[in-house]
Amino acid sequence: MAGGLQRSRVVRAFLRNRLGVAGGTVLLVCLGSALLAPHLAPYDPYRLDLAHAFQAPTWRHLLGTDNFGRDILSRLIYGSRISLLVGVVVVVFAGSLGTALGLLAGYLGGWLDLALMRVVEICFAFPFLVLVIAIIAVLGPNVVNVIWVLGLVNWPFYARLVRSHVLALRGREYVEVARALGASDARIMLRHILPNSLTPVVVASTFGIPQAILALAALGFLGLGAQPPTPEWGAMVSAGREFIFQDPWLITWPGVCIALVVLSFNFLGDGMRDALDPRAQRV
Repeated sequence: MAGGLQRSRVVRAFLRNRLGVAGGTVLLVCLGSALLAPHLAPYDPYRLDLAHAFQAPTWRHLLGTDNFGRDILSRLIYGSRISLLVGVVVVVFAGSLGTALGLLAGYLGGWLDLALMRVVEICFAFPFLVLVIAIIAVLGPNVVNVIWVLGLVNWPFYARLVRSHVLALRGREYVEVARALGASDARIMLRHILPNSLTPVVVASTFGIPQAILALAALGFLGLGAQPPTPEWGAMVSAGREFIFQDPWLITWPGVCIALVVLSFNFLGDGMRDALDPRAQRV
């Protein structure tokens, strides 16, 4: 009953945040369009129609066509699949790895904690985008490599976040009671400490997804992400930059999509952070 009351308070607190609700609504629409892309896209995003290249927005092509005559709206809808998929997979991979390592380091301490923190500090010492570009240049430009690289580069943030919470929790009374009752270290970590450390990870994930989407767009703009003719927002901006004065809609619409999704995730993250913060909740 107490758990249900707490969940009710969290939901009410979140619903009071209008920007958070608006961000969540926009993201639900984007997710729905990504899942239903074959049914919502008016045209095949890969179909070339050179006779109608550089067509301005009309009723036939609501957002116009690109330099190959491909429908921009259809490519944006299919591009949302790649951006959202990469953002979610990167955060799940980095969050899972970072949470596991941070939990072990924070609870066990000793040489493991010392070694992990040194690795984390080394990772943070390198500029994020420079490190990602260097690794992608070695592995080769494609979406799968981007997911691996972004996940490997982002896990130190989650490891340090979880470790700090585990250090604060491992001395709590309920942990001492569980230890006195003979509970193993694995049980204490998984049953008592990990559940109480997940809230900041969930909140951080809502900010990690837009960062991954922005990184994907940046790599796509540089030609190191999704390769043509794959519809990806960053690659669409890169392809349209040569025609920015002739046909500005080629970069306007994918730029708007990137900005809208990133802002929506940030608004959602702010709303979740306020709702899950006990000090901010009001009955």
